[in-house]
Amino acid sequence: MEFKDSQAIYLQIADYICEQVLLNKWQPEERIPSVRELAVQLEVNPNTVMRTCELLQQQEIISNKRGIGYFIHPDAVKKIRQFKKDSFISNELPSLFRSMYLLDIDVDELKPYYEKFKKSNFR
Repeated sequence: MEFKDSQAIYLQIADYICEQVLLNKWQPEERIPSVRELAVQLEVNPNTVMRTCELLQQQEIISNKRGIGYFIHPDAVKKIRQFKKDSFISNELPSLFRSMYLLDIDVDELKPYYEKFKKSNFR
């Protein structure tokens, strides 16, 4: 995984874990790789992964079964989507709308591009 300088690594790892859930690679109530396994896989310090797990536990996206490991919370998909939607609407959408306005792009013009993107990336 390549990390960006614009965001803390533990937050990027949280995004990675959430993406695995949203892409159905990790199912609700399924055990995720251990802190050590994720640290090796992502080439980061285990303390960084632990910080990520603490954050995701607070958001009830994962839960810890003592001595067994971390598991995807049953409502994780719903919580991740809501959190990501709120973040997208407040942080990214204003910039997109500004660009659309300045370039005189109508929302309807974007639909074919969105459909093409979905077909090529998620089917």
